Amino acid sequence: MPLDPILIHACALALAAILATAATHKLRAPRWFAAQLEAYALLPQALLAPVARLLPLVEGAVAVALLLPASRSAAALAAAALLAVYAGAIAVNLWRGRRDIDCGCAGPGESQPLRPVLLSRNAALLGLAVLAALPPLPRALGLFDGFVALAAAAVLLLLYAAADGLLTNAPRLLKLTGR
Repeated sequence: MPLDPILIHACALALAAILATAATHKLRAPRWFAAQLEAYALLPQALLAPVARLLPLVEGAVAVALLLPASRSAAALAAAALLAVYAGAIAVNLWRGRRDIDCGCAGPGESQPLRPVLLSRNAALLGLAVLAALPPLPRALGLFDGFVALAAAAVLLLLYAAADGLLTNAPRLLKLTGR
């Protein structure tokens, strides 16, 4: 089912920004990211260092590929696969009862314990990736269309940032209110 190209561009731009930010966090603090991978207890010790080096590069490459029309669909599917793997890692650790570990979602310096709501967040991001992978309606885009796509991507990013801020600070808010 073809969609309006503005929606596809907005989803791809927002997802590219989110993945680029995630890659940047991991590249700026490689030891922190390796510790996050180890805390999930899903990889053998021998794979921790290579995955810690490779994963941010993959995220960055997918982010760039999302911006290019020729590779957008494949990159969106790659982003969906990454998000599904991340959701799977969270789900496995929740199933194990390991809610005390930091999800690593907010970057170094911000702790966000594993909770089921993170699966919903990843599902929403996976939905963006699926929308970005769909074929666009064949129509020419004008300058105003580009502005609308950028504005829509900005709104999606603001919504994501607001939700992420709430998720990050929810445990602190609960402690303040005595719950």
